[in-house]
Amino acid sequence: MVWQVIVVIGGATSATDISREIAEVAKEVHISSRSTLSGTPKKLPGYENLWLHSVIEAVGIDGGVYFQDRSKVYADIILHCTGYKYHFPFLETNGIVTVDDNRVGPLYKHIFPPAFAPSLSFVGLPWKLLPFPRCELQSKWIAGVLSGRISLLSKADMIADIEAFYSSLEASHIPKRYTHNIEFQLDYEDWLAAECESPPPEEWRKQMYFITGEKIKTQPERYRDQWDDDDLIIQAHQDFVQYIPELAQVQTTY
Repeated sequence: MVWQVIVVIGGATSATDISREIAEVAKEVHISSRSTLSGTPKKLPGYENLWLHSVIEAVGIDGGVYFQDRSKVYADIILHCTGYKYHFPFLETNGIVTVDDNRVGPLYKHIFPPAFAPSLSFVGLPWKLLPFPRCELQSKWIAGVLSGRISLLSKADMIADIEAFYSSLEASHIPKRYTHNIEFQLDYEDWLAAECESPPPEEWRKQMYFITGEKIKTQPERYRDQWDDDDLIIQAHQDFVQYIPELAQVQTTY
C-alpha cells in the first residue's frame, strides 16, 4: 500500500530526516512542530510536497488533521517522531528517584542519586551532542567512583549542586523536560573527562556536530549529502592513526 498523505509530528533531526525520505515517495508530507509559531504553513526548500505546520489542534475520526495555523489535511497515516520518555518500572526507590516531565532526579551530574550513591547510577540519560563518547566517559567515572579512585562530593554537597543546576535551568527559561539536553551544558563532557583524568572529546567531533546543526537550519535540503569539512575529516584521520596504526598506510584524498 502506498501512503499518499503523511503527517509527521516532531521537529528534531529524526523528524526532518524521515520526512525528507518519505517525501521522495509520498504525495504530501506535513510536519507538525511545536517550535513553529502559528501562521500559514511553510513549504520547505528542496521539495514541492513538504510543508511545515504548527502543532496539531485536533484529529477527526475521518482522518482530518487540524493545525493551529488554521490549515487542515486528511492524513493516511500519522507518524510520531516525538522522542522518548524515561520510564523505570523495575526500579523501586520509595519515591526518592522520580521521573517528572521527563526529568530523572534528583541526580548529581545526570548519574548519581545522592540518596543511593554510589550503588545506584544511570548511564546514557543525557541527549544531544556526542552520545557514545559521553557514555564511555560516564562509565569511566562510575568505575572510578566504585573502585575508590575517584571521590564523590558529600550527599549534602551533591544535593546543593543539583538544586543550583535546576535553578540555572529555570532562570534560563529552559523547560524541565530539557533537563538532560546536553546542548545546554556544553562543558559536561569536558568535566567528566577531567574527573576521569581522560582526554576530552576531540575538538573536531564537536565542530562536526555544530556544523551539521547549522546546515540543518540553513541547508535542510542537502545537509546530509554535501559537505565542506574536509579539514575536520583529516584531523579525525590523524587522531585515529594513534589508535589504529594501520590507518597510517591508507592513502586519504579529500
